[in-house]
Amino acid sequence: MRRLPVYLLLDTSGSMRGEPIAAVNVGLRALVTSLRQDPSALESVHICLMTFDADVKTILPLTPLDQLQLPEITTPDSGPTMLGKALQHVCERVDLEVRRSSEDAKGDWAPLLFVMTDGSPTDLQVFEEQIPELRKRNFANIIACAAGPKAKSTYLSMFTANVFALDTLDSASFTSFFKWVSAAVSGGSRSQGTPEGTALPPPPSEIQLVL
Repeated sequence: MRRLPVYLLLDTSGSMRGEPIAAVNVGLRALVTSLRQDPSALESVHICLMTFDADVKTILPLTPLDQLQLPEITTPDSGPTMLGKALQHVCERVDLEVRRSSEDAKGDWAPLLFVMTDGSPTDLQVFEEQIPELRKRNFANIIACAAGPKAKSTYLSMFTANVFALDTLDSASFTSFFKWVSAAVSGGSRSQGTPEGTALPPPPSEIQLVL
């Protein structure tokens, strides 16, 4: 069975402490619950969950949807937003986990990447260096979310045209966002190998496309 690898990269810097990170945890549970109700996603979707603040952590390596057990994500009291280092880590995980096609067997479907941050990269030089590396990994889609009033969508637009803004950092907004992510992933699981590719569903009212 060909897998659909889905990479979730979430900002856990100090500014996410308190209600925002609690809301993210609620939203992630909604994402997994929603995906598990889709037979096509249940068959192919594998999720890798990573977080970044001063450090980058793989919370869950690429795991089948039916075996996924979400831990509680926490944040430090304070700290920088090392998005460049995080993108580097994504490239390393993709190289390690995604199966490439060979003469004998078809590899995985092209992966999906979702990035969420409430700020801007502290490690700007590394961030800029990683953008061409990210493009080399041939993601089927990269979707970035600028969460909250301090998020700088300009930086996210440097590596994807699919940048969405989430104005408020409460449970309702994050649940709505992650359910939309679920719909995008489900659509991806059904459209792999078709001419339409991975078109995104229309976002809910809480999420604004950044033009």
